[in-house]
Amino acid sequence: MKTLFKFVPWFFIALFGAEIVAVMLPKRDGEYHVREFARLPVLLNGRIQPFDSVARNALLQIRSTAAVPLEEVPSWKFWHHPKKLKATPWLLEVMARPEDADTRPVFLIHFSDLLSELKLQDQGVEKSGLRYYTYNQLKPVLNVIAEQGRKAADVKPEEQTTFQKQVTKLANAVMLYQRLKVTLQPEGADDFAGELAQFRKDLVPAQASESGKDFDKTALQRLALPLEDFKMMAQFGYPLVIPPLTARDQWQNAGAALLESARSVELHPALTWYGTMTTAYRQQNPEAFNGAVASYREWLEPKFAKELTKGRAEFYFNDVQAFLHATIIYICALVLALTAILTFAVTPNLSESLRRSAFSLIVLAGVVHTFGLVYRMVLEGRPPVTNLYSSAIFIGWAAMLLGIIVERIYRVGIGCLVASLAGFVTLLIAHNLALGGDTMEMLRAVLDTNFWLATHVVVITLGYASTFFAGLLAIIYIGLGLFTPLLRQKLTPAAADPASAPNAARRKASDARETSNAAPAAGKPVPTIGQALGKMVYGVVCFATLFSFVGTVLGGIWADQSWGRFWGWDPKENGALLIVLWNAIILHARWGGLVRERGIMNLAVFGNVVTSFSWFGVNMLGIGLHSYGFMDAAFKWLMMFVVGQLLLIGDGLLPRACWRGLTATPTTFGTAVRWTAVGFNLLVMLVGLATGFNSIWCVFSLLLFFVFILAMYLASLATPPAPAAPSGQPSAAPAAG
Repeated sequence: MKTLFKFVPWFFIALFGAEIVAVMLPKRDGEYHVREFARLPVLLNGRIQPFDSVARNALLQIRSTAAVPLEEVPSWKFWHHPKKLKATPWLLEVMARPEDADTRPVFLIHFSDLLSELKLQDQGVEKSGLRYYTYNQLKPVLNVIAEQGRKAADVKPEEQTTFQKQVTKLANAVMLYQRLKVTLQPEGADDFAGELAQFRKDLVPAQASESGKDFDKTALQRLALPLEDFKMMAQFGYPLVIPPLTARDQWQNAGAALLESARSVELHPALTWYGTMTTAYRQQNPEAFNGAVASYREWLEPKFAKELTKGRAEFYFNDVQAFLHATIIYICALVLALTAILTFAVTPNLSESLRRSAFSLIVLAGVVHTFGLVYRMVLEGRPPVTNLYSSAIFIGWAAMLLGIIVERIYRVGIGCLVASLAGFVTLLIAHNLALGGDTMEMLRAVLDTNFWLATHVVVITLGYASTFFAGLLAIIYIGLGLFTPLLRQKLTPAAADPASAPNAARRKASDARETSNAAPAAGKPVPTIGQALGKMVYGVVCFATLFSFVGTVLGGIWADQSWGRFWGWDPKENGALLIVLWNAIILHARWGGLVRERGIMNLAVFGNVVTSFSWFGVNMLGIGLHSYGFMDAAFKWLMMFVVGQLLLIGDGLLPRACWRGLTATPTTFGTAVRWTAVGFNLLVMLVGLATGFNSIWCVFSLLLFFVFILAMYLASLATPPAPAAPSGQPSAAPAAG
């Protein structure tokens, strides 16, 4: 069995390693060379990007997913993956076959009042409590959506009701969809390539009429309708798809290029190829489509090699989806690490095998995470943090690195647990932030400096990451202390101080764990898991204080250069200062003996609240020089996070009798209070979700919870104390509660 356990880490590495290799290998195109089309460069949001990025970001804004399902599969059939229409084929459908695209359920509407207003309750496709509608289903109410959207737009974002926010989102989605339809050709064109050829012929008599020569009046009349269509394309066309013939940065949308051709009597070469592509795709002629894509790419290569390279590189980044696969690996590592910790005292050999498996997977996920982070930096030509999306990516990466370091020092699985949890949660946050659109858009003028982005922003974000890391360690301490006896479990000498054990002894640590638990290392006491967690939190808080302080000072210097003052009590500046002060409070409280282990853990958990305010909260205030966008959609989740952290602090303040990790024998009083607190926590969170974390409910429930804790603490003073648990092996008392 011990030999089998040694192969478990290699199994997981081989499994997920093979998946990553398969993902990164080049893939072949199908009958239509859609992947080649997806790589073609366009200009949007001030930067060159491939058609694939346009399609993905548009679909994320409209549907909140990067693909459209082509079949309905019941939720319980989780092993069956339905066929999906990926982003670029969907975009081609919208542009060339709009009658098919109009039947796809891509519009997400889930707000009940909006559904009632539009009378759409009995239509659409329901999936996991969300409803998706086709464009055809929305056609009868498009005027209502547009009118309600205009009314909502007149209200400031921070003052909008939930209905106004949802109708604004829907109106923007409909407008984006309509703009995509006229990207390459007028909506409803059956043979745009033929229409372009006829348009080109009719331009000659038009020029003759202007010069006073004889001309064909019929040809001139034929130009009227196409010109109206082209004006609409010029007004509403979304990406700039036509590259310039002279200045490198003067890209145009197809409509503007067509109107310019009407004046110059010369069609831009790109228009001809795009016309062939849309016509061939509409008429299901793959050979003509593939030939037009190849010819257009060849025409671009001499003058636009840099843009082609950028399009190919970004398409590969989108296709690999490094952060998605890193998330999957983090989830698996999280399960393994949690199981390893819970089986630490029961089955040491299995626990060590699972811990090593989790550690190996975190290293693999870290490699994939790093690949995605560095690749994105190269694509942008920027340091790792430029906006909220990239800050979430970077904070997860930094937490993963800290977790690996902690795990190398204390080999019990706690570092693995925090690293995998932080990696998973931050990448999940990043995914939801990406729903707002392009995550690589041009920076605001004040942020357009790589030096300060590489110094102040990176350093302050490392401070965020380490503060969150300390808070997660503290949450693990509270969870283990309340529900398991593991806090008093002694580490093995090798796990407590790996540097003190020779390599051979380290390799045999898992085999000798049971005996080494009872025998401390010579001349040096072996710490318990609780003491190890205390040292971890202290070390990480020191690290967080340093980086938060240095980052805040660097931010002041940048502010002095940009706005002419070092400090202006801006909300973001105040948030950064609060992080520094709170970490300093934790250190001084520890050095002065004002709090012990449990007190420091509760202070570290509150550090999560302080950091979340500085990271996200200032954007929701809608004021200050650092508020670059009102993130109303995240308010509910921020409130949920804050309330959850305060409830955990309350759990950490429960009387000592409630802590299985601190008492040798569970008491009826402690068990009852502990599970009552858990039930209260669940009630607060469930009601909060149902009410959108209404501020009145949050304040009332938290006050009630802390009054309950105070009452239980006073009651515990009148209850005979439970015998203190000795440091070492957990008590063999029954696992009541």
